[in-house]
Amino acid sequence: MNAPDADAPLVERVKQGDVKAFEMLVVKYQRRIERLIGRMVRDVDLVPDIAQETFIRAYRALPQFRGDSAFYTWLYRIAVNTAKKTLMELKRDPLVTESARASREDDDDNPRVENEPSDAATPDAVLASKQIAAAVNFAVEALSEDLRQAITLREIEGLSYEEIAELMNCPIGTVRSRIFRAREAIAARLRPLLDTREGDRW
Repeated sequence: MNAPDADAPLVERVKQGDVKAFEMLVVKYQRRIERLIGRMVRDVDLVPDIAQETFIRAYRALPQFRGDSAFYTWLYRIAVNTAKKTLMELKRDPLVTESARASREDDDDNPRVENEPSDAATPDAVLASKQIAAAVNFAVEALSEDLRQAITLREIEGLSYEEIAELMNCPIGTVRSRIFRAREAIAARLRPLLDTREGDRW
């Protein structure tokens, strides 16, 4: 039996015309939605726009929301669909993705790791850490869409297998299989860096 949705009272207030209640839902879930979208589109410039479009769509569709699933599961599904729509549009205009990729490579958004190592972090340790992080990101990006979404929802968002199954509209067994395959693929990328034996987990 599903636990009561903690967001149900706010959802009801929104349905009755309380815009402030929806703003509270936006504040509550904006960062999580942006993290999810960021893992799907991997373009920081697009994330805020897709997140905004997600919440606009959710607000318009909320009168039809019946509460069959938790509000955030429903919201995530809208975010995933909105991100997919954007990705399809980008494929029609590859110049957008190329310019976005170039701008991201030139972006010095995260200088802390490179320029401000802690006292305990030697340059070699920082370099190794960056290489591992880059390998993980590369491995995640190389996954098929269903594997990438499953591992992101589990490892980044911390959702349960049941929640992921509901969100991805598939059996729990399928979710477990996708997450296992995703971890295997990521581990295979990391083994040369970590010198781990086959079968070890990242």
